[in-house]
Amino acid sequence: MSAIAFHAMPTADAEALWNGGVDAYGHRPETMISDGPGNPCRHCLRNIDKGEELLVFAYRPFPELQPYAETGPVFLHKVPCRQYEAEEILPPVLAGSRDFIVRGYGDNNRIVYGTGAVTPTADIPAYAQELLTRPGIAYVHVRSARNNCYQCRIDRN
Repeated sequence: MSAIAFHAMPTADAEALWNGGVDAYGHRPETMISDGPGNPCRHCLRNIDKGEELLVFAYRPFPELQPYAETGPVFLHKVPCRQYEAEEILPPVLAGSRDFIVRGYGDNNRIVYGTGAVTPTADIPAYAQELLTRPGIAYVHVRSARNNCYQCRIDRN
C-alpha cells in the first residue's frame, strides 16, 4: 500500500458543472474542442482526446475564499467521465509533462512556504510523501510548472 493517494476533482464538483452549474467565478463553463494533448480532464485525470468536446472553467480547489485560495482555468470532459480511482499510482495526465510544481498546504488551506518546488514528474510521489511527513502539511497540490494550473491533490493514504 502506498503512503500517498492521488485525488481528482470530486465527482460532486464535476456533476454540478455537467448539470449546468457555474464555476468559481459564477459563470457557466465554456465548451471547446480538444486539440489533443495539453487538455487534461481534472475528473478522470486523463487527457481529453483530440476532437472531443471539453468544458473550460475557473476552478478553486479550496473550501472557502481566502488570500491563498488559488483559482484558475481547468478542463473537464463535456460528456461525464468516471473519476480517477487508481489513487496509489501516478495519474496518466501527469505523464504529459517533464515536471510540475508540487506544493504543501496546511489545515487552514494556505500555502506552507518553502514547500513549493518544480519537481520532475517521476519524483512527484517521493517529494509528496516527504512533504506529507512534515508537521503542518495537511495535503499537497500538483500544479502545472508552466501555468500554475491545478492538476490534482495528494493526501496521506
